[in-house]
Amino acid sequence: MDQPPISVVVVSRGRPASLSLCLTGLARLYYRNHEVIVVADAAGLSAARALPFARHLKLIPYEVANISGARNLGISASAGEIVAFIDDDAVPEPTWLTHLAEAFSDSKVGAAGGFVIGRNGISWQWKARALNTGGQASALNVDESVTTVLHPSAGRAVKTEGTNMAVRRWVLKKLGGFDENFRFYMDETDLNMRLAQLGIATAIVPSAIVHHAYAPSARRRQDRAVLDLSDIGRSSALFWRKHALHQDRGRFRTDLETEQRKRVLRQMTAGLLEPGAARAALKSLQTGLTEGAVALQVPPTHIARRPDDFLRFPSLATGKAITLCSGRLGRRKMMQQARDLAAQGHTVSAYSLTKTAVFHTVKFLPDGYWLQTGGQFGRSNRGTALFRLISRKSRLRQERNRVRKWREIA
Repeated sequence: MDQPPISVVVVSRGRPASLSLCLTGLARLYYRNHEVIVVADAAGLSAARALPFARHLKLIPYEVANISGARNLGISASAGEIVAFIDDDAVPEPTWLTHLAEAFSDSKVGAAGGFVIGRNGISWQWKARALNTGGQASALNVDESVTTVLHPSAGRAVKTEGTNMAVRRWVLKKLGGFDENFRFYMDETDLNMRLAQLGIATAIVPSAIVHHAYAPSARRRQDRAVLDLSDIGRSSALFWRKHALHQDRGRFRTDLETEQRKRVLRQMTAGLLEPGAARAALKSLQTGLTEGAVALQVPPTHIARRPDDFLRFPSLATGKAITLCSGRLGRRKMMQQARDLAAQGHTVSAYSLTKTAVFHTVKFLPDGYWLQTGGQFGRSNRGTALFRLISRKSRLRQERNRVRKWREIA
């Protein structure tokens, strides 16, 4: 099958180190017909220019704290038939774009979204979900071994995550891109609802995997402790004004207030927040809700015609998929070997397995390879037994099979 040209848009603000890691991951995609567009502040652009493949990136300066506006700039600069989105604090598996692209072989599909793994590199953060007119998400039961094409129903939309989604460019142009009233939060949720209103089908692609680390920002710390909830309140109120029936808005507001109060109390109980900081966070939610209820809404943006300059990215993944394994004593030597092999263009998965039952974690490292650490007898899948007696060879085979569809090209 011919590979359609895809533009990957990454927005970054205040997180240059995270952006560098994201771009290093994108540089090792197996897909051979994509361009990478970076819309970032000065620090982000400086980090991107320092990368060895910087000349193959489209770099667009943007200093405004508005993710929708930044994405719209990226869409306007995109020359692909499809536009994919990933956050700057995320890293894709090498097959991410390959699997997303396959969904668009069905002409009825206008958008597609994959699954997202959390910061330990193992547990699922988000899978398949649906939305109601309050922007509330609920789990969808889909076959996780295949792509499923879903059609919207009245008052319901298919959820795609902003850090792992793709949309046909003509669809984005028709919609006017992302609504720039949503500076942060609900931005892709609003897009999902507008896709549903047009009756456009969305594909859920379980094999299109992104790792999302939740980097710190003005709204949360590295440990995910809440700092400010005003954008959540503001965007929620704007969303209800746009999509919810008037009689339902009070219920949706109560649900949000209850959810965020529980979130803050959990963090306070866990010692992540002082009582004063917890009160300030909840007060910021009310400030945002009040602002969103009366804010003047800017009109839809204009997405430019598709430019002629498709800047094809020459993938660094030119070699084979290679698996390495060591115990505690051989880890340093294995990691050096992994760095050397990655530099030669190989896709490297390195496993450091100790003779313990320690839980496993997975990280993509700046040197361009994947490192999984944990006990030979410990959990990777969090739903399995705490301890399993197994040989290192068998455990390595199991772990390789677990990620093979994401990490190795067929």
